[in-house]
Amino acid sequence: MTLSPALTAVIGAGPAPRTEVTKRIWDYIKAHKLQDAEKRTLINADDKLFAVFNKRQVTMFEMTRLVNAHLS
Repeated sequence: MTLSPALTAVIGAGPAPRTEVTKRIWDYIKAHKLQDAEKRTLINADDKLFAVFNKRQVTMFEMTRLVNAHLS
């Protein structure tokens, strides 16, 4: 898959399969401690993820749909 510039800023450059994109996003979320401490199904977006999600908080299920918009 080809990544949008906003997604590239989060997970790095280069084409990647959808499964690898998802893995790298979770690596980023865990490395920056963006998973909500109380409700673990929520992701709190920092500025880079906000550019991808256009929301400050998303569910992990909603995240997949929002990321797909940045793949071609």
